[in-house]
Amino acid sequence: MTRLTIENGWLAGVRQVRSPNHDARPAGSRVDTLVVHGITLPPGCFGRGQVDALFTNALDPSAHPYYAAIAHLKVSAHALIERTGRITQYVGFEARAWHAGRSCFDGREAVNDFGIGIELEGTDDCPYAPAQYRALAATTAALLSAYPALTADRIVGHSDIAPQRKTDPGPAFDWALFHRLRERACT
Repeated sequence: MTRLTIENGWLAGVRQVRSPNHDARPAGSRVDTLVVHGITLPPGCFGRGQVDALFTNALDPSAHPYYAAIAHLKVSAHALIERTGRITQYVGFEARAWHAGRSCFDGREAVNDFGIGIELEGTDDCPYAPAQYRALAATTAALLSAYPALTADRIVGHSDIAPQRKTDPGPAFDWALFHRLRERACT
């Protein structure tokens, strides 16, 4: 498994596409939660590269009927892991990416303030690819090393922090497999 490192809030050696959709975390906040998401654009279609466009405010609303409803959104995640395992980072981990929306975890509102958001290219009901689990495990190992307040019990799905609004990463995400790979990546 590839070992990743974080330098100045960025994963070393991964593709970077800088998103304008971020800001500073509130003073005194510390990273202590990792939120796993699932995304495809358009819904259910893989490998189209449209997440870059969404996270950089360049999504063409005329390219697909679904895009007309979301092209105006100012959203981002810290990183995306494609089906191939390729990682793209959009926002430095020290900054607040706009991935969680209205959310609550461990009695605290606004998870973006203290969370890191990792998107997986996928849907709730389609199994995620083995390469994605390996890349997520390697990314998580680097995050656990860089952020001591982030622990394995603070790794959650988007559905855990916004259960009335979100279902991702969905039942297709194999949490047990991910945690086994994460444990191996951390040794």
